[in-house]
Amino acid sequence: MTVTTRRAADHLVDLLVAQGTRQVFGVPGESYLAVLDALHQRDGIDFITCRQEGGAAMAADAHGRMTGRPGVCMVTRGPGATNASAGVHVAFQDSIPMILFIGQVARDMVEREAFQEIDYRRMFGQMAKWVTQIDDASRMQEYISRAFRVAQSGRPGPVVIALPEDMLYDEVQVPPAPRFVEAPRYQPAPEALEALKTAIAGAERPLIMAGGGNWTEAGIAALERFAEVQGIPVTVSLRSQALMNNDHPSYAGHFAVGKVPYLSDALEDTDLLIAIGPRLGEMTTNGYTNPKPPVPSQTLAHVFPEPEEPGRVYEPEITLISDTESFCNAVADWAPIAPDRFAERRKALRSAYEAFNATSSVNDDMLAPLYKHLSDTVPHDAIMTNGAGNYAAWLHRFHRYRTPRSQLAPTSGSMGYGLPAAIGAAVAAPEREVYALAGDGCFMMTCQELATAVHHDLRLTVIVVNNARYGTIRVHQEREFPGRVSGTEMINPDFVAFAQSFGAGAARATDLASFAQALDAARARGGVNLIEIVQDRDLLAPGKRLG
Repeated sequence: MTVTTRRAADHLVDLLVAQGTRQVFGVPGESYLAVLDALHQRDGIDFITCRQEGGAAMAADAHGRMTGRPGVCMVTRGPGATNASAGVHVAFQDSIPMILFIGQVARDMVEREAFQEIDYRRMFGQMAKWVTQIDDASRMQEYISRAFRVAQSGRPGPVVIALPEDMLYDEVQVPPAPRFVEAPRYQPAPEALEALKTAIAGAERPLIMAGGGNWTEAGIAALERFAEVQGIPVTVSLRSQALMNNDHPSYAGHFAVGKVPYLSDALEDTDLLIAIGPRLGEMTTNGYTNPKPPVPSQTLAHVFPEPEEPGRVYEPEITLISDTESFCNAVADWAPIAPDRFAERRKALRSAYEAFNATSSVNDDMLAPLYKHLSDTVPHDAIMTNGAGNYAAWLHRFHRYRTPRSQLAPTSGSMGYGLPAAIGAAVAAPEREVYALAGDGCFMMTCQELATAVHHDLRLTVIVVNNARYGTIRVHQEREFPGRVSGTEMINPDFVAFAQSFGAGAARATDLASFAQALDAARARGGVNLIEIVQDRDLLAPGKRLG
């Protein structure tokens, strides 16, 4: 029997390719030079060179959202790891599969506070599913296979692996080819399904809330069938709007950062809440006030892929430990349980959503028509990304998501996510149009990644809403301390000239006509583009002004 030996760094890259990894996002560093060398002209995998580790990790997170497979990121030790932690936190709170590799000090230097040394188990312990270090190169395959399993199992999330730089040069005997790791499926218990069927039969005002990470297209299609057959209205948790075609007659809107009055009232009035996938976190529940913990007034049926989450805050009456695809497939073909009983309420909630989604619902608002034009103009499968800021309130209210994986937005509320996410999306789906929405403060946190987009010949358009302030914080200031502005004003570069300096197309829009012209030009040009929208500084949120 022939024994094959391989340098550990080459073995690592082989294993990534075997697991279907085609792109690695990262910033090069001397602590993993051997891996960079192994990637040199390696068929089947590309290194996407980013300009800051936080952007690289966020791009990997977005790539994981698009593909359903763990996004892979590589960074150097110390400062590289601390920068990357921003993206790891996004992946953890949003339940996105990701693997972060960190170059580490040599094994004989551990515990000496060597150059840039950090104990990553302590650093990432609360924001990753598994944090480990590969000290024995002969176990490389064991660790990588386990990493892909952990990242995709139960509630998906990030895995962090430290790679001592001297270990990467070890020669190892290559084990038999690894098995391709699929995301496991968890079927709901039959008795729990029967309990849900009984609860629906006895309900007068049921409501579905979909959310969480790692939904599949098959799961989304099954959710739509379930809602359609049973006549139950469907809402989604924070920034999960692409989990259902927003034109579907059962779709009733999303629970946003701020209170959505008609949805808040509907949830109060609901007698059966079927939560499929969301954690029921602070933002979706309006600060844990609706529903009220620990025992909500609504009968709660909670579907979640790992048993530790249901009952963590809200005590469900029916617990279904299942991934969202398996659950939705199990209930999609049920015969109608209460024919037409819920039709009137579903129609009323749909009408309320239509009214809330209409630009006529806000007066004297320059941004609403621009966002509506964007929604009406781009293809239904266009991908919208955003970070955090009050500019996103217009996007979430007036844009309609009609295709799975068309919304990439951090439920963790991380600023700077939009542009790196657009890069990850453009790499994963080059055939689709990609738009990154950002405020001026949000954009400036990762604006250097424009160089990454141009360098790798990507097609994406960045739309920067410029109000020369940290708008969300200013809103909070005005509410809590009226007229006392502190730390929220800023100055900005000429965004058009800034984008053009990278070789991107760029234009400035001050009204609907100029925005429509700039959008048409960007779509026709292709490549990397930026459109700056000069915002009325008195406008704080949809329909709300400073005065």
